[in-house]
Amino acid sequence: MDRVILHCDANSYYASVECLYTPEIREKPVAVGGSVEARHGIILTKNTIAKKYGIRTGEAIWQAKQKCPDLICVPPDFPLYVRFSGKMRRIYEQYSSRVEAFGLDESWIDLTGTGVTFGDGVRIAEEIRARIRNELGITVSIGVADNKILAKLGSDMKKPDAVTALPPDHFREKIWDLPVQELLYVGPSTARRLARLGITTIGGLARCDSAVLQGLLGKNGLLLKAYANGQDRTPVMPIDHRSCVKSVGNSTTPPHDLVHMEDARCIYYLLAESVAARLREGGFRARCVSISARTTTLITRSHQTMLPRSTNLTDEIARAAITLFKERFAHGFPYRSVGLSCSALSPDDTPVQLDFMGDETRRIHMERLERSIDDLRRRYGHQIVQRGVVLQDRGYAQINPVEDHTIHPVPMFTG
Repeated sequence: MDRVILHCDANSYYASVECLYTPEIREKPVAVGGSVEARHGIILTKNTIAKKYGIRTGEAIWQAKQKCPDLICVPPDFPLYVRFSGKMRRIYEQYSSRVEAFGLDESWIDLTGTGVTFGDGVRIAEEIRARIRNELGITVSIGVADNKILAKLGSDMKKPDAVTALPPDHFREKIWDLPVQELLYVGPSTARRLARLGITTIGGLARCDSAVLQGLLGKNGLLLKAYANGQDRTPVMPIDHRSCVKSVGNSTTPPHDLVHMEDARCIYYLLAESVAARLREGGFRARCVSISARTTTLITRSHQTMLPRSTNLTDEIARAAITLFKERFAHGFPYRSVGLSCSALSPDDTPVQLDFMGDETRRIHMERLERSIDDLRRRYGHQIVQRGVVLQDRGYAQINPVEDHTIHPVPMFTG
């Protein structure tokens, strides 16, 4: 049975929602950006008018305003975007029981098995596009194909407010002349490596010798070639599917650069509290601690270490992170931002071998104490209880690593 897959992508999502709720800025260049005062001052998204000035996602707000002095920059409202994303999803779920999110503003819809032909899929895509515009007040671009990769590519080909069909027997003439980086999962680094072989288009990737690609990119090279040839059988997950959690992490750009180890100690305890709380909330313990640090010249370094035993205790995670930072990064001050994540997860009810040479009673008491603190923070906010090490710097004490950092799911691999 031929599959019929839609990929719906909300156009300039954050900016579109902001313009919807603030009518007076709709006809002006608008961007959603982080706080300049908190040193998160980058463009997250921009509306169609701002795009005409050459403003790019990820550039600094001050750079964007050099291109467009009249640019209106508004702070992000993630709870609003999450609620609005739910409204779009409820429309999608009226057409299929298989709707898979790809971030807040994108979703795949699988119409296979409902008696829908490819032509019906195009008609349904047009219907969904009209409903989103008329019922919610924003626009979406939709790709129609027989697999997720091509449907995603189709939604990117014509924006805004459009439907692009890539039927199985005609997709090659529509996509093979496109730049290779238009294909999902071909990032800048992969595109540069392919360019050394003279591969600059999707068609060039599709026709490349498999052995050459495997030698260059490993098994991902074969996977990308299959995608370029329209050979993707990845299923669209059902509505009630929950992806397996493989890691838990958080990162922050503090109010000022980290210039010595005491700064690093403060910030990693702050992040470790957030990560440990999420581990406990999810019912996990972690064995691997990874840290990253970004220099003031925007070079990012990362390292990881394995713990002697799995844990969800703040102190054990923070100490491991600080030790790793001291060993690997202490020579590279100043740092602009840092991150911490825990992986090699196991359920917290997994039987463990007790350490008879250690203080198991203390570990049990510490976990009970931290769960009590979790309860207080759920009721009164994260900053109702703060560690003394964080209070050594007023700027760090004002960071809320839970409420100020929204985690958005991104399914599939991130190659």
